[in-house]
Amino acid sequence: MATAAVQNGVTQLSNPTYVEIPKDRARVRNLEESIKIDDLKEALREIFSEYGNVIDLVAKKNLKAKGQAFIVFDDIEAAERAIKEVQGFELFDKPMLLDFAKTKSDATVEREGTEEDLESHKRRRLAEKERKQAQLAAEEQKKLKRPAGVAAPDAAAARPTKTTRGAGLKSSNPGAGAVVPEEYLPPNKILFVQNLPEDYDVDGLTAIFGRFEGFREVRLVPGRRGIAFVEYEAEAGAISAKESTSGMGLGAESKPIKVVYQRQ
Repeated sequence: MATAAVQNGVTQLSNPTYVEIPKDRARVRNLEESIKIDDLKEALREIFSEYGNVIDLVAKKNLKAKGQAFIVFDDIEAAERAIKEVQGFELFDKPMLLDFAKTKSDATVEREGTEEDLESHKRRRLAEKERKQAQLAAEEQKKLKRPAGVAAPDAAAARPTKTTRGAGLKSSNPGAGAVVPEEYLPPNKILFVQNLPEDYDVDGLTAIFGRFEGFREVRLVPGRRGIAFVEYEAEAGAISAKESTSGMGLGAESKPIKVVYQRQ
């Protein structure tokens, strides 16, 4: 057990940064990033198994998730003990920092609820992820459009300037709003479908998109081939449809379609 080694580094439960209701999912930060994921997971499982039954352990290689992991226990008390006693314990020469995860894990939702609960939980998580991606993309676009050291424009400077439209021309207004790439648009109820085979009509698209929850209609654009809009009653249906159909091959050549959220 890591109790003695970390006695002085224990964070008290009265710390306001903890959520009010402890969960069974502990987040571990400040992990050594040079260690192979499999070796890291093995070491973490060996440590945290001392405190209870570990039903899931998540650690990923991608840049955003590096240096952290999530430990899922089968009860809240085990997570509480682990967070208190492993706080500050050194692993691969770096002190681990622990707190409660903000949300339940898939494993917990699957164990406590129904299959429908799990799918709903995944959709909410995916929607939140896509909202964050859209926000980050917008912020990056703003940085690119604003020269270094230049303050944000005032209201007068932010007014659109008149410019001649033409191929290759860019707005001369440094305060112009950033255009978020369509791949990072936040979720909404309407999907924009592109690269459709010319012979696909409303019935053909309804057969594909109509199987998802809350389907309302398919709308083709008069005079424009290869694109369509698909509307659902709520974001949840659109999220499921987008994840399941994006990149799907249609037509004789199995050309992959592109599915994004409609720009608002």
